[in-house]
Amino acid sequence: MTESPQTQTSQETQASQQVNKTQAKVVIPEGQSMVSLLGSRDELLRVIEKSFKADIHVRGNEITITGNPEESGVVVRLFEELVELVGSGAELTADAVERSIAMVRMATDRPAEVLSLDILSARGRTIRPKTVNQKRYVDAIDKHTIVFGIGPAGTGKTYLAMAKAVKALQNKRVNRIILTRPAVEAGERLGFLPGTLYEKIDPYLRPLYDALHDMIDPESIPRLMSAGTIEVAPLAYMRGRTLNDAFIILDEAQNTSPEQMKMFLTRLGFNSKIVVTGDVTQIDLPGGQQSGLKVVQNILEGIEDIHFSRLTSADVVRHRLVSDIVDAYGRYDAALAAEPQAISKRPRGRR
Repeated sequence: MTESPQTQTSQETQASQQVNKTQAKVVIPEGQSMVSLLGSRDELLRVIEKSFKADIHVRGNEITITGNPEESGVVVRLFEELVELVGSGAELTADAVERSIAMVRMATDRPAEVLSLDILSARGRTIRPKTVNQKRYVDAIDKHTIVFGIGPAGTGKTYLAMAKAVKALQNKRVNRIILTRPAVEAGERLGFLPGTLYEKIDPYLRPLYDALHDMIDPESIPRLMSAGTIEVAPLAYMRGRTLNDAFIILDEAQNTSPEQMKMFLTRLGFNSKIVVTGDVTQIDLPGGQQSGLKVVQNILEGIEDIHFSRLTSADVVRHRLVSDIVDAYGRYDAALAAEPQAISKRPRGRR
């Protein structure tokens, strides 16, 4: 019986696919924990298997990868990076493995270098960058005097900057840390809140205190603050000062006016470093006022020793949905800018 042309084509395709498949092997060094590498009950291995079309088989301390040469090569590089990460003392999680897969596919930065960079060890935990852009951000803080960290919520802009500040203080590269925010209300008026001015402002600065408590012994914080070694204050308190020997962080900078931003940046003194963080999609300034963070990018871009680090939804290290929410709002804003009338007239669902 003569085979149909379709059957022949199918068989030829399958044969071609078999010919194009190669087999590669990774031998895990003796003493390396396979559970640390593959996860309890192989949950990390399943994350890898879902991300690649190659067949992955584990036997003892040998991992065999079968697939097309390019795919197999990526998987081999991934396991090599994960082995190095585990060897450096890093704890692998599903999130870390997924981020490693993305880095290996892009072939720009090595996961073993990005995810094993220790910024600060404090209170039983180590703070490290979790994405390529985060590593570039902390590297920029080391190299430049003024750094702008611009990106959506959850990308670690302020947290990583504070870790670098605490490390600089511990290493005696600076004498003090100054943390500041513009006192712009997000949906509520400070004047209507009960208490003194300090009591009204204190909750607004609370996120900065919370981050400090993650990095410094809470019992020592009041002592450091009373000595002026750590200062947490509204941006208005910076006016008229020259800040020497300090690591200064301006948080929520999207809520500064252009004049406030200029005032703050010109506080820079000798042997000091400034990090400015903000999200230009979350501006709470009244009456459509211009954001100093938006304006400053046009003014200072390209000036030597000033660096702009831009993070994206891919750098969000909170719950996975935060990244999805950021992207969804980005698409909505882009569509609104392109066709505002069409969106405003879009039929609403029945209530």
